[in-house]
Amino acid sequence: MSQKMISSFRGEHAFLSNMYASPIICEGETYLTVENAFQAAKTLDLSERKELFSSSSPYSAKQQGRKVQLRRDWEQVKLPIMKQLIFRKFHSNPSLIEKLLTTKDATLIEGNTWGDTFWGMDTRKGGENHLGIILMDVRDMLESCRS
Repeated sequence: MSQKMISSFRGEHAFLSNMYASPIICEGETYLTVENAFQAAKTLDLSERKELFSSSSPYSAKQQGRKVQLRRDWEQVKLPIMKQLIFRKFHSNPSLIEKLLTTKDATLIEGNTWGDTFWGMDTRKGGENHLGIILMDVRDMLESCRS
C-alpha cells in the first residue's frame, strides 16, 4: 500500500463521494448520484425506486432508503451493487476517470465523524472502509484498461 492517503471525500476530493452530482444510468433509469441509485437498489418495489431516484438530493434519497422494504438478498448484493455503480459513475465520465487516476496509488479512506464503520472509517472508531476499497479497485480496473 501507498504511504499517501486521502482520508476525506470533501473539497478537492468531493468527486469520490457517492453524494457527488454525477448522473448514472442503471436498469434504464437515470439517477442523480451513486447514492440515489444505491438507495433505490435496496428495494425491488418499482414505485419506491421511482420515488428514490427522482429525489432532489442524495441526502433525501439516503433518508428515504432507510424506510424501504429491503430486498431479501440485500446483505449479499450490496457490495457488488456498490462496485457496479461506482464503476458506472467513473466509466461514463472521462473527466472523473482522469480525476480518479490522479489519485495514483493513494490509499482512499472515506473518513467520517458520523459513525459509518462499514463504508468508511469513523475518526474515533475506525472501520472497514468498503467504499474506499471499492474506489481503489475501480481505479485499478480503469488504469488497466488504459494500459
